[in-house]
Amino acid sequence: MKRSLRIPLSLLAIFAATTLSAADSAPQPQKPMPPPSIPNTVDYVETPSRDLPQTKAFFTALLGWRFTEYGPDYLAFEDGRLNGGFYRSDKVSSYAAGSSLIVIYTERLEELRDRAKALGGTITRDIFSFPGGRRFHFTEPGGSEFAIWSDK
Repeated sequence: MKRSLRIPLSLLAIFAATTLSAADSAPQPQKPMPPPSIPNTVDYVETPSRDLPQTKAFFTALLGWRFTEYGPDYLAFEDGRLNGGFYRSDKVSSYAAGSSLIVIYTERLEELRDRAKALGGTITRDIFSFPGGRRFHFTEPGGSEFAIWSDK
């Protein structure tokens, strides 16, 4: 004699809602792991910013950096090679004042200079040549100075 199992509809609804479909169980893209730390190399940089939301928007649009917010006073960034952060500060870094200068590499120097200006950056030193390439300096909307260089 066959017995049929009767499952209340409410339990079936719960089971259906919690069961993964084939699309849901497909592997999801993983967030890239930061490169491993290497002894005796620069591992992380921190830079001041007067306006963290503007700094985040600027570097996201200009360079595609990814950010993680840690409260209202700190932003961590990933650029694909080096990790770092921006902290809220009334003081900012400036090459003229003797601060360290973070220099970013590109193959499209003129394009990035023009985009930096269009996104609210201020060019503090236009493109110039140096042994090995060319670069320009700019301040991002949060006030700190950076440079972008190219060997092209």
